[in-house]
Amino acid sequence: MVQIGYARVPTDGQSLTAQVAELKAAGCTEIFQEKVSGAKSDRKQLARLIGRLDDGDVLVVTRLDRLARSIRDLLNVLGAVADKEAGFRSLRDTWADTTTAHGRLTLTVLGGLAEFERELIRSRTGEGRERAKAKGVVMGRKPKLMRHQQQEAIARRDAGEALVDIARSYNVSHSTISRLTAAPAM
Repeated sequence: MVQIGYARVPTDGQSLTAQVAELKAAGCTEIFQEKVSGAKSDRKQLARLIGRLDDGDVLVVTRLDRLARSIRDLLNVLGAVADKEAGFRSLRDTWADTTTAHGRLTLTVLGGLAEFERELIRSRTGEGRERAKAKGVVMGRKPKLMRHQQQEAIARRDAGEALVDIARSYNVSHSTISRLTAAPAM
């Protein structure tokens, strides 16, 4: 089992020294360091570290906020670590330790709560969409062609004119013309 550390600070003006010292004291043999905002999903050193993980290795951070800004981000990173069959441990957040049964349980519960929250959001969004439709709100983009243009294009198409020629005259793609129906949408 190899312990690999990850140290991050959000700006160049801050120092990684304290985190690196803490990770070395915890037994990390290799430490990846980064000066980038945790809100950025493109963290090159974190990606390199995860790519470097082998079966049984442990990713170690001083605190969870050094690794992720949200539960969703944390669960995504931990999912990538688990895919490598590696573990995770936070030195100051002792409950966040996938090398122990208690830590795995806690993180599983957090994952379940995050999934529950996503389902609630999806449900509320769907309900809001249905209420808007009931009030007559039309969803999606506005049609590229006005109603009279749609009827004219359908008549030209039905008369046998080439779709690309019709489309060119309205400055739309031929697929827009091919999707037109006899009862055009508003």
